[in-house]
Amino acid sequence: MQITSEIVNLIAAIMIFLGSIIALISSIGLIKFQDVFLRSHAATKSSTLSVLLTLVGVIIFFISSQGYLSVRLILALVFINLTSPVGGHLISRAAYRTGAYMYRKSDAPRQTNILLSSSENNTFEQLKQRAHEREERRRKTYEKEHDY
Repeated sequence: MQITSEIVNLIAAIMIFLGSIIALISSIGLIKFQDVFLRSHAATKSSTLSVLLTLVGVIIFFISSQGYLSVRLILALVFINLTSPVGGHLISRAAYRTGAYMYRKSDAPRQTNILLSSSENNTFEQLKQRAHEREERRRKTYEKEHDY
C-alpha cells in the first residue's frame, strides 16, 4: 500500500513538473515571438496543456493522499480548457481586423529568425492603412464569390 501511494505521488509530481516546464516554454515564446498571432499561439496552446497537466497532477495527488476528488479543480480544468483557446482566437481575430503586424517569412531578410525581436515600429496610420487594404481585399473576394 505504501509503495503504490508513493508511485502515485511520484506520477502526480512528474505531471506537475511537466506542466511547469511547458508553462516556462510558453512564457519564453510570449517574449521571443515577433507578432501578436505567434504570441497568441504560444500563449493559448502550450499554456492550456500546462494547466491541464498541472491540474491533473494535483487531482491525482489529492485523490491519493486525502482520498477525495475536488470538484473545484475539475471545474477549473474544464473552464480553463474551454476559455483559453476561445480567448486566443478572439485576440487573434481582433488583431487581424485592426491590421496588426503579421510576420511573413518572405518579407524578412535572410538572416532574420522568427525568434528575434521585431524591429518594425508601425505607426497608427500604417496600421490603419493595412486594415483598410485588408478590408478592400475581403470585399473584392466576397463580390467575386457572390457575383451580384
